Amino acid sequence: MKNTVKKQTWKLVKRNWCLYLFLIPAVVFIGIFCYAPMYGILMAFQEYSPSKGIAGSTWVGLKWFQTFFSMPRFWQIVKNTLVISLYSLAVGFPIPILLALMINSVKSSKFKKITQTVTYMPHFISTVILVGMMSVFLSPRSGFLNHLITALGGPEDLYYMGSSAAFPHLYVWSGIWKDMGWSSIIYLAALSGVDQELHEAAMVDGASKLKRVLHIDLPAIIPTMVILLIMNTGSIMNIGYEKVFLMQNDLNVTASEVISTYVYKIGLKQQQYSYSAAIGLFNNIVNFFLLVVVNKVSKKISGSSLW
Repeated sequence: MKNTVKKQTWKLVKRNWCLYLFLIPAVVFIGIFCYAPMYGILMAFQEYSPSKGIAGSTWVGLKWFQTFFSMPRFWQIVKNTLVISLYSLAVGFPIPILLALMINSVKSSKFKKITQTVTYMPHFISTVILVGMMSVFLSPRSGFLNHLITALGGPEDLYYMGSSAAFPHLYVWSGIWKDMGWSSIIYLAALSGVDQELHEAAMVDGASKLKRVLHIDLPAIIPTMVILLIMNTGSIMNIGYEKVFLMQNDLNVTASEVISTYVYKIGLKQQQYSYSAAIGLFNNIVNFFLLVVVNKVSKKISGSSLW
């Protein structure tokens, strides 16, 4: 049986050798830039010195992991990372789905195109500009959002960018405004494959638009939703470093210090390469574990999974 499968595989390869030839550059690229650098994982178990290199550095075992776990700020950093990630997932994941369902329900093609364009455009604003806009709009003296909040009965001259309590909300909702339109594209693509005859049959039976969305459109995109949820959960410990770092200041650091910013400060500023490598490895192990668990649960419940 195995020999038969091997023979059929080789016949397929020989028949389509030109197509497989195009895979070689991609395989080489991934091997050089993705897998070869994984050799640097050894730094997490060494007293790494740039002058000695990985081969010549002293082996210290789990020293850096113990240092990180026993650090007084360990739980605060992990908590901040999880709070922001889970908040982003809980709010940021369903909103693009709702937006896609609403856009798909619009009959006017012109209005649909305008809505899509308006919601897609913020995605192309760079993170630096976005944080700059937030600093200007939320300025205690000249920010129009601050004046609006004050006019609605809120506190006066409050520096929201320096507030630890406000930081998670500012981070998450500014990200939703920026990316919800772009994230809805994949759901709109899935909705475009829905057979319109199903809607016509439901309309004949007297189904309202809401019922058609709930019983036709929503089930059609559930496999896509499950796959994206698995992928988002698998990166729950990874928060975009740039935006957090740009929004961070001495006033909100108790809520804004996450694993990625701490690794930057330890690894690049303080040049503790082994320590930062150990923290990064711990982060990736947790993400991989979550990915495997959520994928397995999803496969049992819905039948959809990554593998």
